[in-house]
Amino acid sequence: MNTVASISALFASKLSGVESLEELESLRIEFLGRKGAIQQAFSLMSELPTEEKRLLGQSLNTLKGEVTAAIATKQESLAEALLAQRLSAEFIDVTLEPRTEYQCGTKHPIHEVIRDVKRIFYEMGFKLAVGPDIDDDYNNFTALNITEHHPARQSHDTFYIDSLSLNKDGLNKNLEKRLLLRTHTSTVQIRHLNTSPPPCRIISVGKVYRADMDSTHTPMFHQIEGLCIDKGITMSHLKGTLEHFLRVFFQVDDLPIRLRPSYFPFTEPSAEIDIRCQHTKELIKVGSGSSWLEVLGCGMVSPVVLENVKIDSTEYQGFAFGIGIDRLAMLKYNIPDLRACFEGDMRWLSYYGL
Repeated sequence: MNTVASISALFASKLSGVESLEELESLRIEFLGRKGAIQQAFSLMSELPTEEKRLLGQSLNTLKGEVTAAIATKQESLAEALLAQRLSAEFIDVTLEPRTEYQCGTKHPIHEVIRDVKRIFYEMGFKLAVGPDIDDDYNNFTALNITEHHPARQSHDTFYIDSLSLNKDGLNKNLEKRLLLRTHTSTVQIRHLNTSPPPCRIISVGKVYRADMDSTHTPMFHQIEGLCIDKGITMSHLKGTLEHFLRVFFQVDDLPIRLRPSYFPFTEPSAEIDIRCQHTKELIKVGSGSSWLEVLGCGMVSPVVLENVKIDSTEYQGFAFGIGIDRLAMLKYNIPDLRACFEGDMRWLSYYGL
């Protein structure tokens, strides 16, 4: 018991001289740490008779609680004193004259491209369709004829959401119900066709997500997808629609374009569309020069996709296309690095802002 009393007296003596939070922490370690005075006293209990061991244990536990409470009280007191000291030393003079210079906001180039793209397609009779950023595997892949083992379905390409945190019944092993961040706005097309029978002419604009990051790719970017389903739709309708869009968007009346054969699981036949351009170190000039630049993918909607949404592919045909909004912004405003679009640098915004 003399040990308990001496520890208590020593603690009280040292606590009275503590003047900072750093000193208090050192005191806490000295008495409550794994090698502190109280823990060392506990280690002596093994050498005592049973009754003395019980009494010493009770006394040490009581002392440990008192020391802990005293340290907490002292910590609160020191913190309040430190705050009061800072408040007295740091202050704002509200009588100072306001700054006379100010900076006006600007329109973000990507925002302007989205507005322009919508306007052009509205004028061609397309309507806007919307859908959620979080969708399931069926709408994002299966309904679009993307096979189960396609690389795009792997976790290194797609952001999946842990279904354990969303499904109270446990992990759902059905691939078609796995939740993910949509990798394209084509999910909106599937949702629309499942609820609205053809004919239809829609565009879907929004954020999409892929596990990619470099000067021309970011994990989140913007995309527009278009869909036209009706009787008698042909590849000529697709070419005419996109040719008109590109010429109006880039404001080049005679913009040369070409369709290059390609492959997409959800369209057949499929094509990439290139535009004529001129490359220099400083910029890309659209509409002239001898180079070609890919700007979008497109094609006739696959009969498999139509059958997946219960549309008779022998009666209805259609075309679809996908365009990267951010890529259009880079071309139109000569932005060299896509990542800078999302960093919020005021200097960048004042330079490229409209």
